[in-house]
Amino acid sequence: QVQLVESGGGLVQAGGSLRLSCAASGRTFSSYTIGWFRQAPGKEREFVAANRWSGGTTYYADSVKGRFTVSTDNAKNTVYLQMNSLKPEDTAVYYCAAKTRAYSSGYYPNNYDYWGQGTQVTVSS
Repeated sequence: QVQLVESGGGLVQAGGSLRLSCAASGRTFSSYTIGWFRQAPGKEREFVAANRWSGGTTYYADSVKGRFTVSTDNAKNTVYLQMNSLKPEDTAVYYCAAKTRAYSSGYYPNNYDYWGQGTQVTVSS
């Protein structure tokens, strides 16, 4: 049973930082792609970042490029999303997800097989 558990959300002022964690269990994730998505009220879920658990290129949405960074701690089976220079428009529920099919696009939420419960990030102006 694959389980993804996010944590680390909260309320922060504009310009501040947060680090989200995505703890994975139930499977060996080395061949999976881990994606981060966010969903603001009244909006569709949108891509934030994705990379293969085993390493390689990390892809970022243009809106977060240069501010957000993905990293992986294999010993803890955890993926992190470091978010710096936060803006009010970053306010959303953030989700991590795991994609098992290597050749499907990591940009689309429908291509992901497992999802965490989400964690709220609120950035005040």
